[in-house]
Amino acid sequence: KFTYIQRNDMGAIYKREMRAFFTSPIAYIYLAIFYVISAFYFVGNNIMGATTDMSYAFLGIFMIIMLFIPLLTMRLMSDEKKQKTDQGLLTAPVNLAEIVLGKFFAAATVFVIGMAIYIPYVLVLLSLAGGLNWAAVIGNFVGLLLVGTSFISIGLFVSSLTEIQIVAAIVSLLINFLLYMIDIFASRVSFAPLKQVMVAVGFYNRYTEFTQGILNITSVVFFISVIFIFNFLTVRVLERRRWS
Repeated sequence: KFTYIQRNDMGAIYKREMRAFFTSPIAYIYLAIFYVISAFYFVGNNIMGATTDMSYAFLGIFMIIMLFIPLLTMRLMSDEKKQKTDQGLLTAPVNLAEIVLGKFFAAATVFVIGMAIYIPYVLVLLSLAGGLNWAAVIGNFVGLLLVGTSFISIGLFVSSLTEIQIVAAIVSLLINFLLYMIDIFASRVSFAPLKQVMVAVGFYNRYTEFTQGILNITSVVFFISVIFIFNFLTVRVLERRRWS
């Protein structure tokens, strides 16, 4: 047991979580949903519509990751708490940030495996049309990666607060939905300072910039900050439990 605990560094945590994803139905369900719906958008918009503009195909996936990334994150921390295996992690001589990052990168890897389906889509369009708007394609990839990993960091944090997986999934989904809808709510707010705050924390309008090929550094920094903040909060939750 001591050897096992000593090996609970970020790499070991990452490998364990990846194994857990693919020895359970979670990753397969998520990837199946991602592949089927992305194919639906790609065929319907690009193949049937005879266009190389992939903005609509990427935009449709925003809703999918918002709804289904909680499937990936719901068990990351809550299951450890429920099974009491978190005690071994929390009492081990290991940096808590490594535990959090190992789990974060495992979920992010599954997410990137889903995103990889767009590579053959791009190659198909390239072979059919002979050229693409690469600024838009790269912008879409970057935007989807930033939004997806932001949702993962949020879901990981929520999972650290409860031992009930379905509660973690529902709360994560509600937060994701709020961050999606807050831009719409902001348009109906007349109090300027509040409206500015709501627009500043909204995800959707920032993401649509990427789908148009606009690499806004402010939005890139915003999403990276979200990832950092929620992973930091997860570490603090674990620290509190370690010393309680």
